[in-house]
Amino acid sequence: MKPSRVPANLGAMLLLGVALAYVGVLVLLPLLVVFVEALRSGVGAYLEALSDPYAHSAIRLTLMTAAISVPLNLVFGVAASWAITKFDFRGKNALITLIDLPFAVSPVISGLIYLLVFGAQGWLGPWLLEHDIRVVFAVPGIILATTFVTFPFVARELIPLMQAQGTDEEVTALSLGASGWQTFWLVTLPNIRWGLLYGVLLCNARAMGEFGAVSVVSGHIRGLTNTLPLHIEILHKEYNPVGAFATAALLAMLALVTLITKSLLEMRHPELRQGVARQR
Repeated sequence: MKPSRVPANLGAMLLLGVALAYVGVLVLLPLLVVFVEALRSGVGAYLEALSDPYAHSAIRLTLMTAAISVPLNLVFGVAASWAITKFDFRGKNALITLIDLPFAVSPVISGLIYLLVFGAQGWLGPWLLEHDIRVVFAVPGIILATTFVTFPFVARELIPLMQAQGTDEEVTALSLGASGWQTFWLVTLPNIRWGLLYGVLLCNARAMGEFGAVSVVSGHIRGLTNTLPLHIEILHKEYNPVGAFATAALLAMLALVTLITKSLLEMRHPELRQGVARQR
């Protein structure tokens, strides 16, 4: 028996080495380069790049967009997941398909759709111009595009989790005289709170890092409609590597915080990892 274990161990170590090398080259090395290049000219230059008024504007817009789109998707995700997993109704499969739509559509195409609907030559463009309402090339368009590309994350995290939990506890609460809202607040919500937080983290990470859809509807107006990813692109095109890498390092740190929090949640609640596997 012992000789048969040696090749298996060697094979496992070989596969692990290949996987680590692959991740190191494609993920860790570029991430390390971002931080090294951001600090190449010193901490002073790094802080100066982040203190630029355009950088401040991009940071504010990114945080504001996430602060609006994430709560909207939280409410939608909870409502849709509750309806899909707790009730039977006509059109359930269609609703599930629509929730998955942003995963299938390119972000650039989704941004183009909003441009065709709300742009000056779009379906609603003339009416919006008459009433002096700006959607595309303005903050509302950025929020709409970000909300669209991120709205599946909360729902797709909660649906498998709530399906696995079943409806026994809710039925028991209703049979004991609890109202629908009481059942939701006292039974359903406590059972899904960690999965909800997990979905919100993923949604927030995508909202802060979204580029394609936002790039189409923003107009790239510096100081007004540039989020952090768009600001990084402009700095790169202007051959400003210090500013580009400094801003990229800030965005990378936000992503790392999200990743660490996500990993801690998975370690504390393994069922969240299983839920992600089931939805994929």
